[in-house]
Amino acid sequence: MNDCIFCKIAKREIPADVVFEDDNVLAFRDIHPQAPVHVLLIPRKHLVPTKGLAAEDARVVADIFQAAREVAEKEGVFESGYRLIANTGPDAGQEVEHLHFHLLGGKKLGALVPLQLN
Repeated sequence: MNDCIFCKIAKREIPADVVFEDDNVLAFRDIHPQAPVHVLLIPRKHLVPTKGLAAEDARVVADIFQAAREVAEKEGVFESGYRLIANTGPDAGQEVEHLHFHLLGGKKLGALVPLQLN
């Protein structure tokens, strides 16, 4: 996709602080971190989760989860814990329409959504 910022980062057309890469996955530091460790993991292939993923995309999704483990170990949050989030669609806060996961850690993150008792 020509106008996708994550595709441009994956092609190295836009600089990023890369912490992991292989043939299918690229991981780089978020430019607006929400935790001491905030890394984005993206497939190099342009995938749009809101449009559905095909069966042949299962391998790259599995690769992302393996990369997340490696990044968490490298960043020193594997043992203490980390959060792996994929926002899908505008109501969830997805800003870039390219499959991506946020790996957050390095502090106690608390509840993702505040609990409300009725």
